[in-house]
Amino acid sequence: MRTMKWSSSYLKNQVRKNLAKAVLCLALFFLILVILGLRVLFTLSLSVFEEAGLVVSLAPLAAFYFYMRKYRIYDAGWRGEKRVAKLLSSKLSDDYFLINDLYLQDGGGDIDHVVLAPSGVFVLETKNWSGNITCNGDDWQRAGQPGFKGSPSRQVKRNAAKIKRIIDSSHAFRMLDVRVEGIVVFTNNRATLYLNNPAVLILELPKLPNYIAAHRSSTSLSSQQIEAMGKEILGQKS
Repeated sequence: MRTMKWSSSYLKNQVRKNLAKAVLCLALFFLILVILGLRVLFTLSLSVFEEAGLVVSLAPLAAFYFYMRKYRIYDAGWRGEKRVAKLLSSKLSDDYFLINDLYLQDGGGDIDHVVLAPSGVFVLETKNWSGNITCNGDDWQRAGQPGFKGSPSRQVKRNAAKIKRIIDSSHAFRMLDVRVEGIVVFTNNRATLYLNNPAVLILELPKLPNYIAAHRSSTSLSSQQIEAMGKEILGQKS
């Protein structure tokens, strides 16, 4: 498989930044505790100053948990995207092209991966979620998150429609009727999926390469056409 665009450093930078902030907050929390402990040790009493200091120490502790939560979210996303790119690159031949972490001018968020194949184009929405996950059509629920409102299937359908518009608006490809399919890919083996008439194809990561390789369509693209199509898509990014 040939990679036309590697992942940006955004997720990796967010992982490092939030972890560094969490460590600093935790260090500040313990520093405050040490200072207060020394004051109590020397005065043998707990004054209003020490009591206020204990309250103040809760702020960096709360910030620590906040940044650790953000760190875990970004780290999970980063690791999931790396797994997808690594597996596809190892399993698919050089007849296939890969675009990672694509951002288009019309906004709406990043597209995790675009796979350009002889049989068409596959737009991937990667999720590294764990636990029990239920999908009913376009509606999703995650165990332990009653207020969850995200919908990976709606997101990948929007992204696939964007890629389809780019291809169909190109003079070189508008007559080819290239199929563009959106797929939600789960990379965490601790995820248990309960699917009821999902609006898009949902696959666990190990099944993805075989699905793409086995896919057939009435339009067969050459390597030159696929590469040109990839450049057309990349030309639309900001």
